[in-house]
Amino acid sequence: MHRTPSGDRRQSLHRTARELARDARALQKVARAPAARLEAERLQGEAEAALAEAQALKLQARLEDLTVWEMKKVKESRKGSKTYTYWMSSWREGGKTRNVHLGSARKMDAEAARRKARAMKAEALGIQGL
Repeated sequence: MHRTPSGDRRQSLHRTARELARDARALQKVARAPAARLEAERLQGEAEAALAEAQALKLQARLEDLTVWEMKKVKESRKGSKTYTYWMSSWREGGKTRNVHLGSARKMDAEAARRKARAMKAEALGIQGL
């Protein structure tokens, strides 16, 4: 997967969750006082919350990982050659790369093509409301 803002945030949350869980385990091993046990439970709760948020960002990071490019096709005829340009997008689906035709470059700009590709990828992956 390519680097995306959501992916970076997800990695950071995973790292934080691991550190909090490690600190909570260490504190539970040496905790004899009730206050120390409560602190260990609080740290463990924070670790679980960070891990849950990281899991929620997984789909968003996958949706952001999208490639959109302009394709040129040259057709030859008796009258001469004509160049057509259109937008394409690709993403991974079930271990395979899926290439999708988005539309003519004359009819939509790059941002419209990116929005359309994002909506198509969300539908293909079964993601709602992102």
